[in-house]
Amino acid sequence: MALSRGLRCCQRAFAWLPVLIIALVVLWSYYAYVCELCLVTLSNPVEKVAYLIIFHILFVLFVWTYWKSIFTLPVQPGKKYHMSYADKERYENEERPEVQRQILAEIARKLPVYTRTGNGGIRFCDRCQLIKPDRCHHCSVCAICVLKMDHHCPWVNNCIGFSNYKFFLLFLAYSLLYCLYIAATVFKYFIKYWTGELTNGRSKFHVLFLLFVAVMFFVSLMFLFGYHCWLVSRNRSTLEAFSAPVFQNGPDKNGFNLGFVKNLQQVFGEEKKLWLLPIASSQGDGHFFPMRALCEAQNPLLANEEQWEDDGIDEEPHGKVTLKEISCVLTYSDQWMNYKS
Repeated sequence: MALSRGLRCCQRAFAWLPVLIIALVVLWSYYAYVCELCLVTLSNPVEKVAYLIIFHILFVLFVWTYWKSIFTLPVQPGKKYHMSYADKERYENEERPEVQRQILAEIARKLPVYTRTGNGGIRFCDRCQLIKPDRCHHCSVCAICVLKMDHHCPWVNNCIGFSNYKFFLLFLAYSLLYCLYIAATVFKYFIKYWTGELTNGRSKFHVLFLLFVAVMFFVSLMFLFGYHCWLVSRNRSTLEAFSAPVFQNGPDKNGFNLGFVKNLQQVFGEEKKLWLLPIASSQGDGHFFPMRALCEAQNPLLANEEQWEDDGIDEEPHGKVTLKEISCVLTYSDQWMNYKS
């Protein structure tokens, strides 16, 4: 027991290593930019002030979003999704798989659960002993079920899900801007040091290395941020991109896709003034998400519209509200009221 407890402690400690590496790189970049570039290399006072003001705005937003991504705890399913003592005893004492599936189906009738397992059964977590809400998955690293789980990120040592996905996206965005700003403002002095126009030896090392690091991180983050922007536009998580969610009618990779505007609002909320700030504003509570299939069930024309889009016939101007978006807006309130009741 003592050995296994010690191993778990070591594992938890090593899990913070990627975060420590990022923190050290960020602290060094702050020193290199502020001290070695702005205070030592730059001679124009107006340029110094302008560089420092913009840099500190991006730095604060970058650190703020990174902090929120790390320390915002993943949200677990509510009590109503946990099995009662009687249901748990009945489920565990039953040895026949088909009867166990019936027991789970009876419990799930009271819950707004629409996704299924690959064989059509109710999604149940044996380790957490609960019915999984739609888009909820068990994280083997955190050892909990996480609402709208996207992935476990070692660089923040946290599970990215419903509670912090907005913060994670903003962290990627401000990381990109931070690296881009550093690279753009350092490049001129990089050339001067490279050609020998400037000769300060200590500052030369920091400025040259700062550009290389900024460009390297910018390129890697650009692909990651672009991928998550695509996921948001389709209303998919990373897990759903690799394995389409299964509904009663079978797998559907676009099952939660309500249209670009509604997909964006589901992550960032309806108050646009909060979109760029790491303040919780996502719609709902992570237990229930409106589905395209329910929208189409109320209006069959939506299925035809989706087919037109797949065939490339839909040529509506960008920004125009589609039939699907209008209907899903109306349907969302009905679904949400049913869930709350």
